[in-house]
Amino acid sequence: MTGKILIAEDNADTREALRLCLEVEGYAVRAAANGDEAFSLQVAEPADVLVTDLFMPERDGFETLSAFRKSFPRTRIVVISGDARHIRGSYLEAAQMVGADAVLRKPVAPAELARVIAGLLKKP
Repeated sequence: MTGKILIAEDNADTREALRLCLEVEGYAVRAAANGDEAFSLQVAEPADVLVTDLFMPERDGFETLSAFRKSFPRTRIVVISGDARHIRGSYLEAAQMVGADAVLRKPVAPAELARVIAGLLKKP
């Protein structure tokens, strides 16, 4: 499988696990500890897919999603989260309503993430 993947995840262990699972699938993967760092990496070398956590310091997942949609509208976005509930429903549902191409609940199964990304890369 080919494709450039960018991960934005503040938990170092989760970030490394996601990176390794996607590299095993043959993707070129870069990883960032927050949305600001991810955005800078995207400016330097655009990825095809962003995998972002929702709750991070610096620039959270919603801010990151918004910035990517504005500056990199062709980049596919997968939002991952433990999905705490807010007063009116799910944060993952909210992320999908504001532009995420896919959402996955943590812990993310490597096979499910790989399947979602492969599907997104096939879309025109």
